[in-house]
Formats: sequence, C-alpha cells, structure tokens
Amino acid sequence: MGNERFDISIPKEYLTRDKARLLYVSSATYGGDWISTPHTHYCSELFYVIDGVGQFQVEDNIFPVSANDLVVINPNVSHTELGFNANPLKYIVLGIEGLELSVENNNANFCIVNFREIKDTVNFYLKVMLREIETRSAGYETVCQDLMEILIVLFGRQTNFSTILSPANKRASHLCDSVRRYIDQNCGDELSLEHLAKFSHVNKYYLVHAFTDEYGISPINYLMHARVKKAEKLLATTDYSLSVISHTCGFSSSSYFSQTFKKVAGVSPSSYRKTVKSDHGEMEDLSR
Repeated sequence: MGNERFDISIPKEYLTRDKARLLYVSSATYGGDWISTPHTHYCSELFYVIDGVGQFQVEDNIFPVSANDLVVINPNVSHTELGFNANPLKYIVLGIEGLELSVENNNANFCIVNFREIKDTVNFYLKVMLREIETRSAGYETVCQDLMEILIVLFGRQTNFSTILSPANKRASHLCDSVRRYIDQNCGDELSLEHLAKFSHVNKYYLVHAFTDEYGISPINYLMHARVKKAEKLLATTDYSLSVISHTCGFSSSSYFSQTFKKVAGVSPSSYRKTVKSDHGEMEDLSR
C-alpha cells in the first residue's frame, strides 16, 4: 500500500475569512434601454462579464468591456455600466466588504482584467454561488463566502493583484462616507433609516452606531440638516413658495418644514429668506 502526505501552508494574503465578507451577489442583463447613473458603494464590487459587450464609466473615464472581463471597483469610486441593445451586457457582481484589489503599478481605485483562460472555472463557481443564493439551502451563506474566497485565489493566480484587507475602522469609515454622500445627493427623496440600511447592506442599528461615531450625528439627523441646507439655498436663490420648497426638500408638510428649519437654522424660513435677500440687496447697492 502506498501513502503520500502533502502538508499545506496557506499564504497570509489568502486568509480573508472574518476580514473580507461577501455582502451580496446579483446578476444582470444590461442593454441600451436601461438607464444607469454614476454611483458609489462603501464596499468593493467585482463585476464579471458573462457575455455581451458594453462600457464602464469609472469616474470621468469610459472603458470597453466584453466577455470574461473582471471589473474591480474599490470603495467610494464613482461608476456606472453602459450597455448596447445589439449585444446586451450580461454580468454577475459580487459586493465584498473589507477587501480592495488592484493591479500593481496601476490605478488603485479600479482595474479591468480579462480571464478568458479560466473562464469555464470562473463561470462554474459563479453559477454555483447564484444557485446557492437563489435556493437559500441550509448553510448557503458559508458556501457563498467560501466560493468568493476561491474566486479571489483564482484571480490572483492569473494576474498580479495587490490585495488590501481593510481594518474594521476603515470599513466603517467607507460605509459612513458612502451613506453621507447618498444622503447629500438624495435628501429631497423619501428616505428612512430602513432605506439607508438597505442601501448600505448593514443592520440599521449598526449603521446608526457607526455613523454617529464617525460624524457625531445620527443618519436621520444628518438627513434633516441636509434638507435644511438645501432649503436655505432655494430660499436664497428662488422665489418658490414655502410649500414648494418643503416638498422639494423632502419634508412631509409645510408645518414640519418650518418647525425643523427653525430648530436647525435658528430662524423661520420666511425670516431667513428676508434676511438673505436684504443682505444681498445691500451688497448690490455697495457695488454700484
């Protein structure tokens, strides 16, 4: 009888468990009829193109992508997908917390690498991951996390990836910055703590704790301040009625708008408008 033993020493850079966490998996088919706008995430996103052709807008640059391209978008990098009806872009995206990837000597914010040499293997693991997510059998979370780690190792074999495992405080900072910017951009919409937690893929209690610890104010109170700030600009630069401004800035009623505005700004909306326009008129007189 023959017997061989092979000892394994796993490199530290592959030990992502309990440091990098798979947050979500999704698949999409994107033709020219789907309008996407630039956005950011606090986590990293790995887009693997299954089929079709399209483009990725990353910050102010546009890059072509096609089958077997992996697009890595690290936290807080503005991006969006652009597809074509003739050959729709089909991809699977992984949202990963605590892990940043980049190709050495390249832009650290994002990278695009083709993996046609191992496309069958990558497609297999991604399809298994999707099936686990869809069926949600017992232990599916562990299976998906393990598959994510396998894919990271396979990607690392094919190219010279630089891997950064973010510490918990950096991950929380990424999260809070992403939520803060989302509030700033969408403060006029109907937002709630549940909505913000869903956007950031975290528990709402953790979000409140992390955001308050980072900025000294809760997400909802920050939202109120952002709405008042937007209202101040409209009061100073337009002749819109208070009811129109109230609705535009996301307040549920004119009375609640006035109450919140006075609490934050120290004066009523009408008094603020009168003071600002009076000051503006005096400045114009002095400039003549």
